[in-house]
Amino acid sequence: MNEYKIIIITGLSGSGKSTALAAFEDAGFYCVDNMPVVLLPKFLQLPIESDLEIKGFAFVMDLREKEFLINYPEVFELIRNGRHNLHVLFLEAEEKKLLQRYSQTRRQHPLSQGKGLLYGIQAERKKLKILRESSDEKIDTTNTNVHELKSIILGIARENINTSSMSINVMSFGFKYGIPRDSDLIIDVRFLNNPYFLSELKALDGENEKVIQYVLNNDTTNEFLKKYLDLLDYLIPLYKKEGKAYLTIAIGCTGGRHRSVVIARVIYEHIKKSDESVEIIHRDIGR
Repeated sequence: MNEYKIIIITGLSGSGKSTALAAFEDAGFYCVDNMPVVLLPKFLQLPIESDLEIKGFAFVMDLREKEFLINYPEVFELIRNGRHNLHVLFLEAEEKKLLQRYSQTRRQHPLSQGKGLLYGIQAERKKLKILRESSDEKIDTTNTNVHELKSIILGIARENINTSSMSINVMSFGFKYGIPRDSDLIIDVRFLNNPYFLSELKALDGENEKVIQYVLNNDTTNEFLKKYLDLLDYLIPLYKKEGKAYLTIAIGCTGGRHRSVVIARVIYEHIKKSDESVEIIHRDIGR
């Protein structure tokens, strides 16, 4: 097997490891959940077909595997001493947020052992303390929703891919929920007519054809798009020339459900015509 980037996703239960794994998969990584750590060296010895466009590998490893804490130091050291580049990503969140997430999903914590959810969360944090301290990168997801975490992980994935191309992320968001922390370019489209104030459109979102037509069939919208797309056509090649690994273009309206979603889709489709390495995320469309 050729040299690949190996991402180990670990951390506290309920901190977003499944979301992180899905984001790595979207970025072109080969992903495995709950991989026994002792199998990792053997897995990396398997032949990979040359026509598979794999950017790297991402594995979720945690305390669901009973022998994980015993075996991971030796295995990680073995991988680091080999041909592969290992990066350990530790996800965590505050106790109150983890309790809230578990109460919403009604899942069983792997360490609760009949002693309650709080006991399980505290026991897991204690057991993972050494791994946390030795990890290469830590992400606190306490105040991060699914879409924000996915955007963060996509950025990490791009940084860990050996490529000279620039990846572009187009994100719609609502200002009432805060500006995306990883945005490079931010455009405020709250000056456009708002479908929210029309009873027949209020409950719909910006992926609905009626909302799309309402937002786009407007002289102000068309003039804005012409000027902004021209600006992006000018800027994107300059960012690529400068060597930027990835670019996040954030489009915001009040709630992130209508105008920003429509405009983000138009921008995404425009960029995709000349650049396949572009993705779209509607951060707040479901709120």
